[in-house]
Amino acid sequence: MPKKGILERLRDGVVIGDGGFVFQLEKRGYVKAGPWTPEATCENPEAVKQLHRDFLRAGSDVMQALTFYASDTKLDNRGNKAGQMFTGKAINEAACRLAKEVAAEGDALVAGGLSQTPTYLSGKGKKEVQADFQKQVKVFLDNNLDFLICEYFEHVEEIEWAIEVCKATGKPVAGTMCIGPEGDMHGISAGECAVRMAKAGADIVGVNCHFDPFTSLETVRLMKEGLEKAGLKAYLMAQPLAYHTPDAGKQGFIDLPEFPFALEPRICSRWDIQKYARQAYDLGVRYIGGCCGFEPYHIRAVSEELMKERGKVAAATEKHDLWGGGLVMHTKPWVRARAKREFWENIKPASGRPYCPSMSHPDDWGVTAGSKVLMQHSEATSEKEIKELESHAKSKGRK
Repeated sequence: MPKKGILERLRDGVVIGDGGFVFQLEKRGYVKAGPWTPEATCENPEAVKQLHRDFLRAGSDVMQALTFYASDTKLDNRGNKAGQMFTGKAINEAACRLAKEVAAEGDALVAGGLSQTPTYLSGKGKKEVQADFQKQVKVFLDNNLDFLICEYFEHVEEIEWAIEVCKATGKPVAGTMCIGPEGDMHGISAGECAVRMAKAGADIVGVNCHFDPFTSLETVRLMKEGLEKAGLKAYLMAQPLAYHTPDAGKQGFIDLPEFPFALEPRICSRWDIQKYARQAYDLGVRYIGGCCGFEPYHIRAVSEELMKERGKVAAATEKHDLWGGGLVMHTKPWVRARAKREFWENIKPASGRPYCPSMSHPDDWGVTAGSKVLMQHSEATSEKEIKELESHAKSKGRK
């Protein structure tokens, strides 16, 4: 029997996505922070494959190939050496192969993903930007992936161009933007962004990355309202951060001073994620997953919260009794007393950091595509450029 496709699965129930790859692989020593490019698919394929496998075991219905930032222009950007060692085609080919191998171990689909490009940020036109996308999409087609995802776009214009390229393949297309309730970086509202993605051809629309689960759901709510007002239909999708970001500005967590090396105090608990999964489902979101910070145990929490709706249990739940139930086997009586839903559902975790604030001051530089400081190039960032950035930061009152 052939597997049901993504649109059929969404029609019939809920689909659980996977979690974040580049942050997890950076922590494990396989991805370089800064460029965040995925040459690990060629350098350390077993590390990538194991992470896919962990998400599959946790309940993911989709193995998203690790093709984030895998365009040739990104691989060569600002002194990145990845493009000298591997072509974008080789990285994308390896990513597709690894995702397909793990998907075959279960009932998962495989998606290929496009993301924003240095070409667009540097002010280049539609033809050049779409040429970047077409190179990746050709690999996805050659590997016969099940559907395509355009994700992590800050500007609706660029994701429209990406969706157009993907739609021309005849494959189902999802479009998710890394925006919050304020809309895209050019001031286009969240509702209008959803409308434009749907009109460009996206079958599934929503958000990913940059904001926490609950802020992201507020953005999806605005998108849903925009679609309904325009008389358009599309499935809704959410793949947020697993970090709390109530203090983030329009640019999301990358504006926070803790990004990317001190975000750990903000990590969502598994109980936060169960709450997110329920709220997402009640809002009408049917593709529910995660992005940066989302680990397999977070995806397991989504799966467990929606077990009844899904009609199945993730393999990883075998080692995780619901709501802390396994604690009844603990040796200490006060820990055994925590083996109940009421305790974990109402926990208010302490950070253990008595001199730290609960929130930060985001940088909020306010630059976007076309700004001089966002112009990209293949040469390494120069000392002169760093000094100019330091001067700009001081003018904003930052150290």
